[in-house]
Amino acid sequence: MSRLLAVPLTLREANAFIAVHHRHSRPVRGYRWAVGATDGGELWGVAIVGRPLSRVLGAERTTAEVLRVCMKEGAPKGASSFLYGACWRGWRAMGGMRLVTYTLQRESGASLRGAGARIIAELEARDWSMERLDHLIRDYQDVYAEPKFRWEWGAPGQV
Repeated sequence: MSRLLAVPLTLREANAFIAVHHRHSRPVRGYRWAVGATDGGELWGVAIVGRPLSRVLGAERTTAEVLRVCMKEGAPKGASSFLYGACWRGWRAMGGMRLVTYTLQRESGASLRGAGARIIAELEARDWSMERLDHLIRDYQDVYAEPKFRWEWGAPGQV
């Protein structure tokens, strides 16, 4: 495997990649920054970081959320973990203290564990809807009705 490099992306570039390659989520509307994983020739994946969609977490200016990570089929092993790690390092470099993201409970989370994140909450579908979607205007997607895990970097004692 070639060594992966992080490259900055615009929201438009990241969303175009997500529109083609993400298995269940649509592109996002706003962001703080986006990063891609390349081997110098091919863009293998993208990550988008933004403000937390949860009102409670969003009140903390030092907390950000990984809104999307999307990999192209055939991406090098560890590319997802590479992107998650780049997001955490980038946020810490900007003074961020906490980074969160969510997965469906049916997903393994191996790339998140590989990047040093840990599960801090299990959210039932009802909790997810209350916390994340009651204040958003978006098209309904079936995955939003599924239970989730909240993952975190930088929790107390971990920073």
